[in-house]
Amino acid sequence: MTTKPYVVTLGETMALMASDTPGPLAHASTLSLGIGGSESNVAIGLQRLGVQAVWCGRVGGDSLGRLVEREIRAEGVDVRAAVDDEAPTGLMIKERRTPTAQNVVYYRSGSAGSRIAPGDVDEQLIAGAALLHVSGITPALSPQAAATFRYAVAAAKAAGVPVSFDLNYRSKLWSAATASDAYREIIPQVDIVFAGLEEARLAVGTVHDAEEAAGRIASMGPGQVVIKLGADGAVAFVDGQVFRQDALAIDALDTVGAGDAFVAGYLAEFVEGLGPGERLRTAVSTGAFVCLVPGDWEGLPRRDELHILRNQEPVSR
Repeated sequence: MTTKPYVVTLGETMALMASDTPGPLAHASTLSLGIGGSESNVAIGLQRLGVQAVWCGRVGGDSLGRLVEREIRAEGVDVRAAVDDEAPTGLMIKERRTPTAQNVVYYRSGSAGSRIAPGDVDEQLIAGAALLHVSGITPALSPQAAATFRYAVAAAKAAGVPVSFDLNYRSKLWSAATASDAYREIIPQVDIVFAGLEEARLAVGTVHDAEEAAGRIASMGPGQVVIKLGADGAVAFVDGQVFRQDALAIDALDTVGAGDAFVAGYLAEFVEGLGPGERLRTAVSTGAFVCLVPGDWEGLPRRDELHILRNQEPVSR
């Protein structure tokens, strides 16, 4: 670990299998093998933008666990993964049912990642960080994962380290009612919140637009709330002021992972000390890049590539 500021992320990363061509998975003759996980996606995004990142998690003592560790480490991320010899590494499968529609299925019940424990968390590592980033996926995995989530957040707060929280609702992991209760408990404890508009409604109830949603969440305590609106850009409520950012016009190929890329872009500029406008500008760019490439994180840009999507000329010479 260098002495430069670093961000700690914590959560489950799974092996990822995806069909190579559109169509029913039952008729796919080949599948690609990779990895994917919200928090490691953010870590890789930060790393590519020049911000040192640490990913903490738990993997199985199997080939897929070794794949997860190797791929994340290959991106320059500092990997702190406990190895669980009694549980498998989780798996997700992406089916490209049509060129524009995908279905994602998870095989993560009882996975190593769902068994992450407070003992897997290095308090000193968190205490020295510029930021801790977590998501609502982790507390949805299991009671033990939820306890670990709370432990990590408490460690950050005790050390005065800002906490970033992406609601990241997964209906296949828990009910809307259970998620709503958890969000209302977590949000007052964190400093930065990311949510889609529908996710925000789980936390605060009925709202008419993104600005109202951001304001309602901010009233619960966080100084920064960002509502991700996909092709409609984003709205942020930062220290009582509203900021808006349009999305970049693109022809999206694969939107899975775009939200994580957005978060990485925003947090990278936050750690670098840039203002809300620059954070949002970078965030919509990083989100757009990921939409143009198959895969959850492979299309994440490096800092010297951020200008590409704003260029008028398609070829750089």
